[in-house]
Amino acid sequence: MIASPSEVYVWPDPQGVVRGQAIAPLYRSVPQAAKNDPELYTLLSLIDALRVGRVREQRLAVSELENRLVTL
Repeated sequence: MIASPSEVYVWPDPQGVVRGQAIAPLYRSVPQAAKNDPELYTLLSLIDALRVGRVREQRLAVSELENRLVTL
């Protein structure tokens, strides 16, 4: 929904298979925790869109996070 094929952000991970622009995770354990929980990965990715995204990506991330919080 947000990712552009030319601008891929990744959390540095020695075992990762995707190459892209590195972004520091919120915590050191984020990459491992996200590997074990797809929903957590999605939420953390949306938060990263707020951190490093352009205005369009930030607006999409806010909207998606709001929708997900309402359904909790």
